[in-house]
Amino acid sequence: MQEELKILDEQGVDGRLLEQVEAFRKEYPVAEAVKDRVVRPPIPFYGKEILEMAVAALLEGSNLLLSGAKATGKNILAENLAWMFGRPVYNISFNVNTDSSSLIGTDTFRDNEVKLRKGSVYRCAEEGGFGILDEVNMAKNDAASVLHATLDHRRIIDVPGYEKIDLHPATRFIGTMNYGYAGTKELNEALVSRFLVIDMPPLTEDNLHRIILHDYPDIKEDALLAFSGLFLDLQKKASNSEISTKAMDLRGLLAALGTVRAGLRPWQAAQMGITNKAFDIFEREIVSDMVMTRIPEEWTKEQVF
Repeated sequence: MQEELKILDEQGVDGRLLEQVEAFRKEYPVAEAVKDRVVRPPIPFYGKEILEMAVAALLEGSNLLLSGAKATGKNILAENLAWMFGRPVYNISFNVNTDSSSLIGTDTFRDNEVKLRKGSVYRCAEEGGFGILDEVNMAKNDAASVLHATLDHRRIIDVPGYEKIDLHPATRFIGTMNYGYAGTKELNEALVSRFLVIDMPPLTEDNLHRIILHDYPDIKEDALLAFSGLFLDLQKKASNSEISTKAMDLRGLLAALGTVRAGLRPWQAAQMGITNKAFDIFEREIVSDMVMTRIPEEWTKEQVF
């Protein structure tokens, strides 16, 4: 079995889906020019049911919208899906400056003539890539109009002044969105109808342990329970609106463990990776108390690794 599909097999994903993914990879080989865009994700995604839903949707030619709270693994899932299907990845982050020209391309003067400098959506459509539409609910109307055409069942993008683009049969788009971030808005029905939607569940203790052990297989059990317990505490407080999601940062937690491995005291590492992400002074005090409850100040590197 190909290395990319082992994570599916290990989690007991339906064998029929595995066979179809293998067939997809054989049917749509990646062009040599874009093989450097087929990127191995930093960590695997854990969650059998979510993987089965996502794989089935992509096999049937649908686009995916991954919605949910912070730190539920939306981008990690998107990157893992592209890796499993063996497709080049195009990351498109939406913000107030993202417009149609940044997605499709802009005119440029080259070789004494006006040519189109292709944008990420254009290249993704041409090369059979997986386009990851990050924070798609921040898209302005101008950018959203491009998405309406790109994600339509006709799979054609009409660029004014240029030939129409037929989407490569392997092209898929995976949107991600968080709730309640500044600058976000409700997606309109027409755009949502172009996706199949997966509402990402919060991280479970088992999956959190797997993620930490993937990066730090030599972590001691007491430290594993302490750091994972801290994250789950933060997740619970955030879900109950007792604190914001700023301190609930899985990347920060993993980075903090890295500084401990380098020699920093665990409590100091947790300050940088977790506590100091809360900029409100009252919220920071709450988070600091939670950190001290789980990670004693006297701990050293030897208590963790």
